Amino acid sequence: METLSTGILGTAKVVVLKIGSALLVQNGALQEAWLGSIADDVAMLKAQGKAVLVVSSGSIALGRGVLGLADGDLPLELAQAAAAVGQIKLAHAYQAALKPHGIETAQVLLTLEDSQNRRRYLNTRATLNALLGLGVVPIVNENDTVATDEIRYGDNDRLGAQVASLIGAEALVLLSDVDGLYSADPRKNPNAVHFTEINEITSEIEDMAGDPGSAGASGGMRTKLMAARIAMDAGCAMAIAKGEKMRPVQGLLAGDRCTWFKAKHDPASARKRWISAMKMVGVVSIDAGAARALHGGKSLLPAGVRATEGDFERGDPVEIRGPEGDLVATGLAGYSAQEARQIMGMQSADIEAQLGYKGRTALIHRDDMAI
Repeated sequence: METLSTGILGTAKVVVLKIGSALLVQNGALQEAWLGSIADDVAMLKAQGKAVLVVSSGSIALGRGVLGLADGDLPLELAQAAAAVGQIKLAHAYQAALKPHGIETAQVLLTLEDSQNRRRYLNTRATLNALLGLGVVPIVNENDTVATDEIRYGDNDRLGAQVASLIGAEALVLLSDVDGLYSADPRKNPNAVHFTEINEITSEIEDMAGDPGSAGASGGMRTKLMAARIAMDAGCAMAIAKGEKMRPVQGLLAGDRCTWFKAKHDPASARKRWISAMKMVGVVSIDAGAARALHGGKSLLPAGVRATEGDFERGDPVEIRGPEGDLVATGLAGYSAQEARQIMGMQSADIEAQLGYKGRTALIHRDDMAI
């Protein structure tokens, strides 16, 4: 019998798994057997034809153990030193766990700026999609070694949601110490009601999570709801599931209890609405042939561009207008206005000779465009 989990995970083409430090590291030691079971789950998903990305905490906890640092809060410089040491062990641990399955891994370290700055956003998105296209499993963590408070995500729940949004994932699974959202803290209220499915995050739902650090907060539930809102807005369903058991993803598919936050739209349409809602900062004018190509689902190539307006940078939102000045689409520019003026009208093969470096084929990629 199909469950909500089998339905969502079964149809998802891209799945993000978020793994917390408490599951992966205990008393400064890596939980190798449990990580091996996660590798089995990843291999299972990939055998189903899915692309998988892992957002993993654990570098500071591992580094603390290696360096023999005392328990408790660490000064920023010691926390970053521990992250630098621990990140090597973390990346190697995932590599060692997935290698027997014939799966290659990649380490990707991000800061908040990488998703807020549109140029970095496009670069990060392109890199992650390239890795997934090659069959690699990216292991993503916050770049604790360099991140300061103003450029930190602050928690990997929201990092997981941002990454899921970035790559257009259909499903995000937060492996946690709780099996979902309850009406109250189940550890303190035996009458707390478990929710299997949430279709909208209302103020009443937020109140159930309690304030950070309050008696009503359980398992960082407020940050998980923040993550759910990010994911749902991006067209990605998100699950809060208990992660301590071996093969927790297999357990979800077998019917283990969790809470699914369901998205109302698919990632592609959610992304196009996001692009359409931006304030445009420039105009790219195209010929009739390019306009027909865009309506046929193609990317905008330099050959079809006739003029530009505005001083936009790579990643900025621009209007795409046809030969009569009609609005054809909006999109995120793959080149700056200066670069676009240099290569407009050219064949893609001639871009390198004109710019002096190997550029991108598309001036605006179809995935970054709303018709």
